[in-house]
Amino acid sequence: MIIKTIIAGMYEENCYLVMDEDTKELAIIDPGGQPNILEEEIRLLDAKPKFILLTHGHMDHVGGVVELVNKFNIPFYINEIEEKYMENDKFVFGSLPKASGYLKEGDTLNLGDKTIKVIETPGHTAGGICFLIADKLFTGDTLFQGSVGRSDFPGGDGMQLVKNIKEKLLPLGDNIEVYAGHGGASTIGYEKRMNPFL
Repeated sequence: MIIKTIIAGMYEENCYLVMDEDTKELAIIDPGGQPNILEEEIRLLDAKPKFILLTHGHMDHVGGVVELVNKFNIPFYINEIEEKYMENDKFVFGSLPKASGYLKEGDTLNLGDKTIKVIETPGHTAGGICFLIADKLFTGDTLFQGSVGRSDFPGGDGMQLVKNIKEKLLPLGDNIEVYAGHGGASTIGYEKRMNPFL
């Protein structure tokens, strides 16, 4: 599995290109902006984009979705709860058409021979989700290196966020690599020991 991190948009959000090496199938996680740069990276990988996965609906995570959907003719998926917030708050949330489908706790998707597992972790937003692929965890704005997502936007709940991290993410194992929506990568083990919010 190849993971390429592209820092996109004015909020320096991490967009991840995750590719199965055998089939060249590619998942685009949280394309927050600068779709032209993402398109070029995809071309350099000689990848076959399969779908876009969104951890949540804030504008800095969805800014490049429409252009990439149109360019590659691929679906995009999000938790349905996020769509409701996106309809009512265009300042914090991005503007997207109806999703191709909705993701919830326990759902799985295939990328080559890899399975992508959906984990619901509301708290940063009401419909926030993470994606687990083998030992790689894509957390959006749920869990950062040494921090957690802010919870003062509509749909946020700080206590719920920490509870979900402790109950759903930490038990995944210390060796799980964490790829957050902003900042550097980490591991569950490191966050258990060092994250002051946990």
